[in-house]
Amino acid sequence: MSPPRDFSQYGKRRPVRGGVESSNRRGAFGRTWWGRAFVEAIEEHADPGRLTRGKTYARAGQVVAMRIEPGAVTAEVQGSQPRPFTSVLTLRTFDDERLAELVDVVRGAPGMLAETVSGSLPTALGPLLLPRSAAELDFDCTCPDTGWPCKHIAAVAFLTAERLDERPLDMLVLRGVDLDALIAGVEDRAGPDPDDLYGDRTELPALPVAEFRAAWEDLDPVLLRRALRATGEDERAVIAGVRDLQAVYRRLPD
Repeated sequence: MSPPRDFSQYGKRRPVRGGVESSNRRGAFGRTWWGRAFVEAIEEHADPGRLTRGKTYARAGQVVAMRIEPGAVTAEVQGSQPRPFTSVLTLRTFDDERLAELVDVVRGAPGMLAETVSGSLPTALGPLLLPRSAAELDFDCTCPDTGWPCKHIAAVAFLTAERLDERPLDMLVLRGVDLDALIAGVEDRAGPDPDDLYGDRTELPALPVAEFRAAWEDLDPVLLRRALRATGEDERAVIAGVRDLQAVYRRLPD
């Protein structure tokens, strides 16, 4: 086993301007069922000390940018070094067997598909969607800390919980489940009612409510900062460039 690393040589974390803002200032993260459940799943398998330091990083705005994609949350987190670290929280995506299990559960519960399509992910899907073991999770960071996770990824995990508070369907994204594919799977398995071939007695789900997304959210913040940083300017110029682009996008018509 390698000897403990002395992190005092790296100094204090560098302050960040324009990072991802945390709505939590004290107490536990996760104000909704999905946010709390995600935090609890992480806490069950992660180092408590680093999770505590991760909360401090999340509240201090040290996460410069982050994106949620199938199987991973990728972020840039500012530590003590001049440039942010790249931190990745990985969650195993569903294989065909797990997806079939999810489809069966949704199909077997009346109203669950309509609730999901409306953007309110049913909590009954928690046992399927949340990580069941440490084998379904992984943490990777470019920082020198080999902890599982380091405080940088811990901060990303807490901010991910806040995203789930706002957009619980991102839990499907993390598991690599496409909503349209889920809908098609449920409908294909349901099959026609032999006593109602033309669907006269079929109850249709409510139409989904389209979620508003600002134009700025269509940009990948991590890749954007990397592109700006490639110009050779310092971090202050990168922050100014991001701020200018945000101002431009806010002026765009809906």
